[in-house]
Amino acid sequence: MTTENNDNAPASEQELRDTMVQQLIELGAARNPRVVAAFRSVPRHLATPEVDMAKTYEPEFAAVTKTDPTGVDISSVSSPRVQAMQIEQADIQPGMNVLEIGSGGVNAAYLAEMVGEQGHVVTMDIDGEVTQRAAEFLKITGHQNVTVITADGEHGVPGHAPYDRIVVTVQAADIPPAWVHQLKESGRLVVPLRMRGMTRTVAFVRDGERLVSDGFEQCGFVPMQGIGENRVRLALLHDAEGEEIALRLDDHPEPDVEALRVALSMPRIEAWSGVTVAGDESTDHLHLWLTTALDNLPLMAAKIAARKRGLLASASPIGVPTLVEGDSFAYRTARPTDDPDRYELGAIGHGPQGQKVATRLVEEIQVWHSDHRQHRAHIEVHPAGTPDYQLPAGRVIDRSHTRVTITWP
Repeated sequence: MTTENNDNAPASEQELRDTMVQQLIELGAARNPRVVAAFRSVPRHLATPEVDMAKTYEPEFAAVTKTDPTGVDISSVSSPRVQAMQIEQADIQPGMNVLEIGSGGVNAAYLAEMVGEQGHVVTMDIDGEVTQRAAEFLKITGHQNVTVITADGEHGVPGHAPYDRIVVTVQAADIPPAWVHQLKESGRLVVPLRMRGMTRTVAFVRDGERLVSDGFEQCGFVPMQGIGENRVRLALLHDAEGEEIALRLDDHPEPDVEALRVALSMPRIEAWSGVTVAGDESTDHLHLWLTTALDNLPLMAAKIAARKRGLLASASPIGVPTLVEGDSFAYRTARPTDDPDRYELGAIGHGPQGQKVATRLVEEIQVWHSDHRQHRAHIEVHPAGTPDYQLPAGRVIDRSHTRVTITWP
């Protein structure tokens, strides 16, 4: 389905796409030859003409296209790596009927390439400006098997259902019933699902009224808007401009912010686990284990300047798992070992109970290492109201529409 525009593209454009694809292959984000072909053909830079063309083909670059009055990003063209990762998760076959929730144009073009001329893609967004940009992009690229709709994603698009695949490209805290009911039995829903503050793009398979996970990856997406909007809350512990430190709260209890601010000013207390990880080893599964095992574990987000000033030993804009107990807290950290490629995991505590809380966090790191390091969590989504005895044993996250469970072998 490569367009005339693409056939006549200057060599520099094609070289940028070819380089991007090679990087996606090396990152493990693009594996299916049809995914590779789709990413090699779509001129994604045309969706964001205000951005330097070369930049749009960098695997990790996400182009923000709109922010709200508070400065929160509410629309973007996701990075090529994340788009490829989700499309791989979706396992899209030629001839399929696919719904994309959260439009931007580029991803819809990739999906259109995947389903082919015999398939169909519906891409929707609540924001008319976003869908207009998407429609204009798809017109330029010549993808005619895509329907662009402006509507609240909470309701899906029943007029084009049922769908073989639903791909959600905005962060969701819940799964609306429409998404399940408009998905064919055994169909796949790929959604960036926020669970206790941690977002993973999860590939779910429909099994009756429940969804069963078939793999997940860490990710970051702009938040859902409309009826399904459910943003995290921020508890600011340090408000100096450029050095802000805050807890990102999801279904966590409201903390004693004043007590935790005082705790932050107290000397740090270290606890070390003896557990090491390689420099390039992901801690995604460790963090998911910690939030499964510990009740009050929000993420602590901090500007890098806060670490440089010595306020924290670890800082991340996404957030570091942080155990909170009353007037004290402890966050996950790491330190170098004698092996230049390995780091020891530990915790740093602050507050009157800093040692106790740090030790508790380290204990769960050790449990993960001994009992679950080789395992992956299993995630299921059940309708709200499902009795406890019908749920798998593990962490239960209650939302308006669903009960989400995280279990481990």
